[in-house]
Amino acid sequence: MKKINKVYLVIASIVLMFSIKSNAQIVKAEIRATGLTCSMCSNAINKQLKALPDVINVETDLNTNTFTVTLKEGNELSPKTFKEKVEKAGFFIGSLVITAKAETISKSPYILVNDKKDTTEVVKFQVVDKGYVTEKEFKKLSKSFKDISTYVANSEDDFHIKILN
Repeated sequence: MKKINKVYLVIASIVLMFSIKSNAQIVKAEIRATGLTCSMCSNAINKQLKALPDVINVETDLNTNTFTVTLKEGNELSPKTFKEKVEKAGFFIGSLVITAKAETISKSPYILVNDKKDTTEVVKFQVVDKGYVTEKEFKKLSKSFKDISTYVANSEDDFHIKILN
């Protein structure tokens, strides 16, 4: 009897591990960086983003300082990863728009700040926390979201999002 329970426990653990990995799936991230003055600046960010193991491709638009990062399926990246990479290159995020599987936003670190519900399989949303928008935009958003206690707390482990599509 004990052997059957151990086998059942091992199988259940394996199933749980695979189901967790498939849940957090960011498909694409559009990062508008601030503080860039030349193509060498964008090259520094480009290198940092390409260094991520789950990145398939990084497209750069020098006119808007936007980096579109396409990711491998099944990745476990979070918005914090992109922020850290851009800051490691010496710059800041002015806007972070993420395209992800719909079940991703129902997970714990994501907190919806607008009432817009989306029933599609893939959702496009913007992270509106400090460090993911410009300082000016954050001050404006802080007034709008002052009733959301987690937004006021400004925890780096929570991601406040606004659905765009």
